[in-house]
Amino acid sequence: MFRLVRELAGDGVSVAVACRLLRVSRSGYYEWLGRPPSPRAVADAALTATIVQVHQMSRCSYGAPRVHAELRLGLGLACGRKRVARLMRAAGLQGICHRRKRGRHRPLPAPHEDLVQRRFVADSPDKLWCTDVTEHPTSTGKVYCCAVLDVYSRTIVGWSIADHIRAELVVDALQMATWRRHPEPGTVVHADRGPQYTSWVFGHRLRTAGLLGSMGRVASSVDNTMIESFWSTMQRELLDVRSWDSQEQLASAIFEWIEGWYNPRRRHTSLGDLAPAEYEALHTTAAPAA
Repeated sequence: MFRLVRELAGDGVSVAVACRLLRVSRSGYYEWLGRPPSPRAVADAALTATIVQVHQMSRCSYGAPRVHAELRLGLGLACGRKRVARLMRAAGLQGICHRRKRGRHRPLPAPHEDLVQRRFVADSPDKLWCTDVTEHPTSTGKVYCCAVLDVYSRTIVGWSIADHIRAELVVDALQMATWRRHPEPGTVVHADRGPQYTSWVFGHRLRTAGLLGSMGRVASSVDNTMIESFWSTMQRELLDVRSWDSQEQLASAIFEWIEGWYNPRRRHTSLGDLAPAEYEALHTTAAPAA
């Protein structure tokens, strides 16, 4: 009640009138006003300052769950998730979240070989990759980005950026992935039915590297849902946060976001609140020891 009195007084209402409306005493209000903050309030203020730093560190993309994970795992602070949500709400902080889309999407039927069948699960790195292409406009034209994602750790193992969407775009991303990871023969590379992935040069590169191609249905994003989820994350946290003046500016930002933030530092709830690089390093070193 005393807080409401203070808010009304700030809006120009006299303290006497506000106290009479809210049925509290003026002496009690002035006593509360001069009272020093409680230890809980002091602790909340200190924690709020740390939460603001973590939120800014995440490029203003983390909501309460990931901020809580960073406080708990990254900084070693013991605090409740609901308390973090309350303090973020009081400070006007929020993460970047999905925007619901209206309407229903019905994929067109197109039977063809699909080695994944929507089971995006791998028990070790470089067993299952998925790949796709996205685009985003700038003031000087569109930027196209192709990424190759390792299903095991959500790591982007290969990527390429260009001002075109020809087959070379996807071949360059696959080439980076094979150079970086040196996968064993039999690694599955799952893609959609885009012309870049059905091209002869992409198929030839798969066969040369000993990789197995896999493709979902036509016009069905759920058949490649893991890479679509990655695009959704990048769209919310990077592409849509501002307008881009040039293709070079956006290409540089995508490179920095993938290699400087997403792979080494961004926490994933599906990975136990670990970053992809941290998750992979932890689990690949634990496997031989076990």
